[in-house]
Amino acid sequence: MKNANEKTAKHNRNKNEKFLKTEKTPAEPFDPDALIEVQHLTKKYGALTVFEDVSAKISTGEKIAIIGPSGSGKSTFLRCLNVLEDPTDGHVFFKGNNLCNLKVDINIQRRKMGMVFQSFNLFNNMNVLKNITLAPVHVGLQDLHKIRRKNLFIKLKNLFRKKDKKQKLIKIEKSAKEIRSEAKANAIRLLERIGLADKANVYPSTLSGGQRQRIAIVRALAMNPEVMLFDEPTSALDPEMVGEVLSLIKELANEGMTMVIVTHEMGFAREVATRVMFMADGKIAEEGTPEQIFGNPQNDRLKDFLSKVL
Repeated sequence: MKNANEKTAKHNRNKNEKFLKTEKTPAEPFDPDALIEVQHLTKKYGALTVFEDVSAKISTGEKIAIIGPSGSGKSTFLRCLNVLEDPTDGHVFFKGNNLCNLKVDINIQRRKMGMVFQSFNLFNNMNVLKNITLAPVHVGLQDLHKIRRKNLFIKLKNLFRKKDKKQKLIKIEKSAKEIRSEAKANAIRLLERIGLADKANVYPSTLSGGQRQRIAIVRALAMNPEVMLFDEPTSALDPEMVGEVLSLIKELANEGMTMVIVTHEMGFAREVATRVMFMADGKIAEEGTPEQIFGNPQNDRLKDFLSKVL
């Protein structure tokens, strides 16, 4: 009887958790001009509220720097933008797709959202080339297999269709060999861009922190993202290695890449960002151009923060 009651309690708990997950604040009409739109986003861990009722819009081409004291929810907010962290409440739209809707294939959407972590997150059991080609090859082969499965169903259905009703097969653009070959060529091109083509066949553990972070960046670029999310990309680096990573990010910014970067590098935020968000006490306390945020801050919490870091 005890086991039966435990199973019933577990079932009800799972059912309630599913209900709580899906019964979120209704989404409002999204802005079609925004690449990313956040509506009333809240993230809690049990009784701890990381941030609450945060709304923001990010347009194509913007460079958003998120600054603030440690523990203010910056990294968690960033990870909610591609739902690596599932928001407790609210909604995240990417190109009009509600990433908090369970019907939306989040993996399809993430293909166009590059992510760079503070601890690199490279696979140490794979060489540099394999690290960069892994995702594009996997996605390319996955799409190829989907087309082949669809074509198989079309062929089977065509057996029972009249000649004028037969459906055409979906055209296969690239073979598996071509997918792998193109991914490798693109990876070499990206490595040449950052001056690390000679490291293609070495393992990440043999590289410096700055080299690993630059490889992590080009790994994200290999998927041709429309936005890059950087989670304190220089915080794990020795001071002399910070410059080479920031230089690459500046290049991407100058080329028009949309990016959101959580950073403690105030000089970098001032130089590169088109807009700065200051997070504190679980909300975006102030936002504006770098000139406004660093030159004429209005929020007392921001004034105090800048007085300590500048």
